[in-house]
Amino acid sequence: MKKRYWIAGASGLTGAAIAAKILMRPRDAAFEEHRDGLENAELSRFIEVDGARVHYQEAGDKGARTLMLIHGFGASNVVWANVILPLADAGFHVVAPDLIGFGFSEKPHDAEYTIEWQARNVIRLMDELQIDRATLVGSSYGGAVADFCALDFPDRVERLVLVDAVTNNEPKKQFLARLGASPVIGELATPLILSSRWIIKRRARKFYARQQLPYDDSRFESRYRIMRTASAQRAALLTLRRWDAARVESEAHKIEQPTLLVWGEDDIDIPLENARKLHRMIPNSRLIVFRNCGHVPQEEFPQEFTEVLLNFCSDRVSGKQIEVAPDSALVAAVTTERQ
Repeated sequence: MKKRYWIAGASGLTGAAIAAKILMRPRDAAFEEHRDGLENAELSRFIEVDGARVHYQEAGDKGARTLMLIHGFGASNVVWANVILPLADAGFHVVAPDLIGFGFSEKPHDAEYTIEWQARNVIRLMDELQIDRATLVGSSYGGAVADFCALDFPDRVERLVLVDAVTNNEPKKQFLARLGASPVIGELATPLILSSRWIIKRRARKFYARQQLPYDDSRFESRYRIMRTASAQRAALLTLRRWDAARVESEAHKIEQPTLLVWGEDDIDIPLENARKLHRMIPNSRLIVFRNCGHVPQEEFPQEFTEVLLNFCSDRVSGKQIEVAPDSALVAAVTTERQ
């Protein structure tokens, strides 16, 4: 009997702790409150897209060719912080939005939060910014969004760059994703998972091949402070439950734009075999593999990533092989034209 009382008491305390965690979450992260800790804050702009306030960063000559940089799930345009200005300095107009539901963009309760919907939002953002065509550069989940743009709005996509892109629904099978997407359990587990600094940092470390994170505590905090908010957690939950990226693989053969696949050799989230499969299927594609690199090459090797992207967009890649930063002991890249 005494043991049952202890169990009941412990369960009650656990339930109370979970309820307190949920109720005490900040509703959202206000841009002005966090501006001082945000990288490239001077590049930040806001615009309304179909009734939702969208945060984006912009650099370079607006009359130049546009690079649209699309971040991944649970992220924001911070993942492009080290490459925005170098790309703009090279002569491109660069736009890096926070997808609706992420970062400092609005997170509507009644939004669709599907990949197709996010793709339409990217095109509508281009409409608002009066951008007719752009090269879309999508990282992880953002790669799936960019892919859908190329399939559904081919006239608006000049070139396509997929960076360790989501290509199917396998990521939904990961433990934390399954837990978050589960009915009822997801509503309880998501706040606990996304409000935990330890879990978020441990998860972040898996993205990189090297032992240390390629950013400091300040940049980590800029990500964490958004993910711990109620609105971001709700948007993440809805995105997981409506995740369907199977079309990326099944319709890859329909992509007509020149396509660059950039992958980290040691990506454990989206394995390199996914890139090889896409490379075989997409008619006009190139594959570049970064050695000793994980899921986010633009953060692990920003200088080399910028060079690769500029080569592709400037048609400077020729032949069947290119060595990137050959003097570097850590990185090399091999690209093979699809036969």
